[in-house]
Amino acid sequence: MNLFWSSLFWLIVWFAPLCLLVLGLYWLFTLPLRRQERARFFLDLLETGFRQGRSPEATVAAVSATRERSVGVRFHLLAAHVRNGLALTDALARVPSLTPPQAAAVLRVGEKLGDMRKVIPVCRGMLKDAHSQTRNAVNYFLLLALIGTPIIPLFLSAMHERISLLPNVAIPYGVAVHPAGMLAVMDWHIWITIAQLLIAALVLLGVIAYVGGPRLRRWIEVVFPALCDWLMYRVPWRRKRLRRDFAAMLALLLDAGVPEETSVQLAAAATANGIFSKQAQRAIQDLHAGRNLREALRRFDDDAELSWRMANAAQGPCGFAAALSGWMESLDARAFQQEQTFSQVVSTGLVLANGLLVALVVTGVFHVLISITNEVVLW
Repeated sequence: MNLFWSSLFWLIVWFAPLCLLVLGLYWLFTLPLRRQERARFFLDLLETGFRQGRSPEATVAAVSATRERSVGVRFHLLAAHVRNGLALTDALARVPSLTPPQAAAVLRVGEKLGDMRKVIPVCRGMLKDAHSQTRNAVNYFLLLALIGTPIIPLFLSAMHERISLLPNVAIPYGVAVHPAGMLAVMDWHIWITIAQLLIAALVLLGVIAYVGGPRLRRWIEVVFPALCDWLMYRVPWRRKRLRRDFAAMLALLLDAGVPEETSVQLAAAATANGIFSKQAQRAIQDLHAGRNLREALRRFDDDAELSWRMANAAQGPCGFAAALSGWMESLDARAFQQEQTFSQVVSTGLVLANGLLVALVVTGVFHVLISITNEVVLW
């Protein structure tokens, strides 16, 4: 019996940290999907309330009054702000982690439009981005495990002096050994270490952004208001998704009969991106100057694809949203492809670079040992 309890104790000691590590990784990897599910559930509740003839505020208050735990603490906090007299979009601004910033901006546009039900499909289209982020999380974790550990820098530092003495060790045996590749790695070990630390810092920042989500973005915007908008716009796949969201909202507003100037302004606001808002101001100035919508939309797209698509959609009988649906799906697919390609290329490149460093060092060491062995055998 004592043997059983002793074995059980050591089993727990060895496997408890492993279980905690697995649970922690599961929590990290599923963060985007949990955010997606939280926002999707919130939109489902709003749609259910609309079918029952309730306002969004009444729906939120009624669900919270049931004290249901499955809706989460954030939802009950939102309901508390609603009961204090805030409108739904103002309450969402107080609880930014309940929905993505773009979804909250789209709901605010729907509130200004007077019918929030029309913009819910646009919000649902934004939630698909979580799948791509979750796939990338595996690659980012491998990168962090590969370059976040100090094994290679410590190995290079420790072996620098010893490796440089190997040719001198071979001299008594009459062997002239100059492992150029290995010595080059040793001579550049400081710069290699700095490069790896910089890359590890960048990957670590990416992990922090992945975990922080909307809350981290809100904190950064307090100090650097335009930094997050600039980064979102400069990343190619993020820019495509912003363009997708802008086109979806613009098509919906134009189909609803909203004037062009107001449609452009509200569609840019729905992206929750300051750069799109500035471009919208320039586009509105173009409309005031007498230019048509196609020319004004060139402010949002350097290759004029958006303006060309909108011009063709205006000539179709089925409306803007239906005419642009295929193009918006294409933007979504291309953004997914670019994001996955970048992640795979970076991870593969770093694995190959680390493998090359190890190969140069190991090849140099074995070259010296083989040369010494051959001379000893011949002697």
